[in-house]
Amino acid sequence: MNSLPETPNLDHLKRQAKDLLAAYRRHQPEAMDQFRRHLPVVRGASDADLKAAGLRLADAQSCIARAYGYASWADLRAMVELLRLRASDVPALRLLFAQRAYGGDLSGHMDGAQPRAAAQVLERHPEITQGCVVTAAGAGAVEPVRAALQRGTDWINQPGGPLMLTPLVAACHSGLLGQHEHRAAVLEVIRLLLEAGADVSASVASRWPPASLHAQDETTPLSPLYGAAGVIRDPEAVRLLLAAGADPNDGESLYHAVENVDCLRLLLEAGARVTGTNALYRVLDFHAPIALALLLKAAPGAPELQGAGLLAWAIRRRRAPEIFAVLLEGGCDPAARTAQGQSLWELALRYGLREVAEMLRAPGSPTAMSGQDRFLAACAAGEAAVARDLLSQEPGLIAALKEAELTLLPELAAAGASKAVRLMVELGWPIEVKGGDWGASALNQAVFRGDAQMARFLLERGASWQAQHGFGDDVSGTLCWASQNRPVPEGDWVACAEALLEHGLPGVRRDPNHPGAVLMAGRPRQFSDAVTECLLDGPVG
Repeated sequence: MNSLPETPNLDHLKRQAKDLLAAYRRHQPEAMDQFRRHLPVVRGASDADLKAAGLRLADAQSCIARAYGYASWADLRAMVELLRLRASDVPALRLLFAQRAYGGDLSGHMDGAQPRAAAQVLERHPEITQGCVVTAAGAGAVEPVRAALQRGTDWINQPGGPLMLTPLVAACHSGLLGQHEHRAAVLEVIRLLLEAGADVSASVASRWPPASLHAQDETTPLSPLYGAAGVIRDPEAVRLLLAAGADPNDGESLYHAVENVDCLRLLLEAGARVTGTNALYRVLDFHAPIALALLLKAAPGAPELQGAGLLAWAIRRRRAPEIFAVLLEGGCDPAARTAQGQSLWELALRYGLREVAEMLRAPGSPTAMSGQDRFLAACAAGEAAVARDLLSQEPGLIAALKEAELTLLPELAAAGASKAVRLMVELGWPIEVKGGDWGASALNQAVFRGDAQMARFLLERGASWQAQHGFGDDVSGTLCWASQNRPVPEGDWVACAEALLEHGLPGVRRDPNHPGAVLMAGRPRQFSDAVTECLLDGPVG
């Protein structure tokens, strides 16, 4: 295993990764062996399999990190930053810990929390918990918190530390609460604070960009319960807070807790109201039948059950038949029609969900469909022969589609329906049509998902990276957010960046006025580390 020098240089390590990738692409034996030794996904692979793997810069960075004994590039980067700080610079060390322990809504950047990196800071410099009870709370440093409580409690609800958090918010939102080796200690800190009278309703305002630590978004309060239930999703922390009087109707916790059934159940048992939270729609973004059933049971007769809304949303999310069975059992009406007067079984067919359509078709209802509807259904199901045959019979089918029907392309791209997207574009579908939740083109949707194959296909067929989406930005902005927040765990945003560079996206240069940011055609941007490295190699616009 390699050892870092006393004062490592991140740029040097980045160059190592680029050189390793270049050597791999030349099939040099030393590079192939290094990937085999250190990158789990290709460990022990043959030369042929390694060549076919198409490894990218992110893989090379991961390989370099593991060669130095770190689990990820983010962990290695954190250690480099840590080693370059003077041990005497405790405020800077506390800030580094906080920036890694908390996500962007508290830290003011767009990265997610990096708890392993935060733990490295803490392990190397445990002294950062002395003299700052907020840092101690977020670190799960029980003894410094207990000692501070013994001296008095006038500080217990006061914001402090490098991010100006209350101690209870610091503990409940800390990424270390989600780490097995630190969880018990952070939970003990939460118990101590609650027993000493910490206010469970004392929130801090969001700092998510364009807000910041110095210009916070007061319209979005972040409570301790939201941290425990909606960010870290720790049932025991949720139980402690509810027992201390936390309000389950804080406007955020239930909506975000749908991804953890245990947290969701605790909130509902404590009286969380489903109506008005959009939780019933949020849970349909996932395959979560148990969570969906819990929400429906807690909201009998809810307004959301009226009309076609939930079933239509599930169709557009291309959910499995199991989800529709839960919705129907929970009281949704399969006979309801959309605002455009369309039946739900027709809508399901339009999205390529034939089994779901049969579940939603009322007995005895007519099954005849127009040629246009049959064409849309064939496209969504990826049935190329049927779609081409229908188009040959009626060449004007696509030209006759209304705007609401054309949006099927970006909506299917958002759902990852690659086969359908390819077929529709090949048949002549307008490639820049916008749709989905945020009025985005198919290319925007593909880049958001990190679906590099779909993105490259769309670019080769003429899609523009300059296509604006509903938030007033283009595909480069989509790449910024998605590469840092990874909305789809298996997404490959480096490969998306490479495809975009090949089709006109300008490269970037470092922003001299904002460390960590880059400039793209004069606009400040911030991407993930791996994507930034990729774009730095591109032609600067």
